[in-house]
Amino acid sequence: MSRMLLLSFIFFLTACSQSTITTDQSLTLEQSYEESEKQAQNTTVRMFMWGGDEGINSYMDQWVKPRLMNNYGINLERIPMDTNEILQKLMSEKKANKEEGTIDVIWINGENFKNAKEQDLLFGPFVEKLPNYSQFIDTESLESQFDFGTKIDGMEAPWGKVQFVFLYDSAKIEDPPSNFSELKEWIQKNPGKFTYPDAGDFTGNAFLRHLLYESIGGPEILLEEGYQESKVSNSTEFMWNYLNDIKPNLWRQGKTYPTTLSDLDRLYSQGEVWMTMGYNEARAESQINDGIFPKSTRSFVLDTGSIGNTHFLAIPFNSPNKVGALTTINFLLSPEAQLTKYESTYWGENLSLDPSRLSKADQSKLASINRGNSVLSPETLKKSLLPEVDAKYVEWIKENWLSEVVQTR
Repeated sequence: MSRMLLLSFIFFLTACSQSTITTDQSLTLEQSYEESEKQAQNTTVRMFMWGGDEGINSYMDQWVKPRLMNNYGINLERIPMDTNEILQKLMSEKKANKEEGTIDVIWINGENFKNAKEQDLLFGPFVEKLPNYSQFIDTESLESQFDFGTKIDGMEAPWGKVQFVFLYDSAKIEDPPSNFSELKEWIQKNPGKFTYPDAGDFTGNAFLRHLLYESIGGPEILLEEGYQESKVSNSTEFMWNYLNDIKPNLWRQGKTYPTTLSDLDRLYSQGEVWMTMGYNEARAESQINDGIFPKSTRSFVLDTGSIGNTHFLAIPFNSPNKVGALTTINFLLSPEAQLTKYESTYWGENLSLDPSRLSKADQSKLASINRGNSVLSPETLKKSLLPEVDAKYVEWIKENWLSEVVQTR
C-alpha cells in the first residue's frame, strides 16, 4: 500500500470515528465535556423551539447566535415550530429508525417532556456532563428533579422560570380585577374587550388551569392525590359555568377564540381587546420597547395566585450534532446568558440558576437590574406563586373545554 493510500485510509477511519462520536449516544456520554466542546467547533446546531414571542426570538438571534459563533464557532439555526409538532416529527423518525435526524436541541416541558420521555425520543441522561449545570443549578430542588410531576432523570436541563400574569392597558383600565369574580364583572361591563387563547395553546390552557384550581379549591389536592380524572370531573361545575357565563361577552361573543398567544397579542396591540396574558412576568417590556404594546401596559395577578413553572432544554435521540447541542445548552446555562435573558431588553424571564451560587459580581449585577415598569415586584410574584400539577390535567382540560364550552350554546 502506497504512503498516500495509507494516509487516505487513516483519514477515512478518523473521519468515521469522529462521525460516530457525534451521533452515538454512549460514546458522547462517555467522553469528557471538554472533548465534546472541542469537537463542536465549526458545526451547526439546529434548535427547534416555539417562536411566538418576538422578545425571545430577538434574544436568540441577536444575542445568543453571535456569541456561540464567536466563542465556539457554532452556527446556531433557530427553527420556529410548536413543540407538539416537533414530537410528531421525532416519533415518525423513531418509527422509521432514522438514526440521524435534523434537530439538535428542543425547548420543552410539561406534557411534551412526559410524552417524549415515555416514547424514548430523548438523548441522555446528559445534564451532569454540563459544567454550568453542576456549578450553578440547585440540583436538589424539586424543580430540577420533576417537570409537571414527571421525574427528569437528567434528560433535560432547566433553562428558565416563568410565572403567569395578565397584561392590561392602564390608560383604559384604572383598577384591574383582583379575583375571578371581579374579572367576570369587568368582562360583563366591557363586552368584547377580553378573550383567552384556545385550550390547545400553552397560554390558553394555563389560564384555564387557574380556573381549575379555583374550582377544586387549590392545587394542593391535585398534588397530593396525583392525576384522578374522577376527582376533577366531579368538582369542576364552577369552572365550566364560569366560562359559559363570560362567553357571550368575550371578543366576538365567544364564537371563536385566538388560536395562539400571538393572535391574542395582536388583538391587544390593535386595541380590539384591553387585556392579554402570558407565561412570563416580564414579557411586556420588549413588546413595549418595540412599539408593539402601548407604553401604558402593566401587569397584574389575581389574589388567588398565579401558576409558575420551569422550562427546559433537551436533546433528541437522533440529534446529528450531540456535542454541539451539549455545548450550546451549557452556554445557555452560563451566568452571562442567564443574566442577559433576565433583562427586559429581550426576554425578561427569571433565572434557572441558583442566585446564591453566582459570583459576588454577578449577584450585584442581578440586584441592579431594573426589569421595567410593567413587571410586578419579586415580592408580589413570590407571594402569589402557585405550582404546576400533573401534565395529564393539561390534556384533560384541552379535551373537555371543547365539549363543555366551545360546543355549547
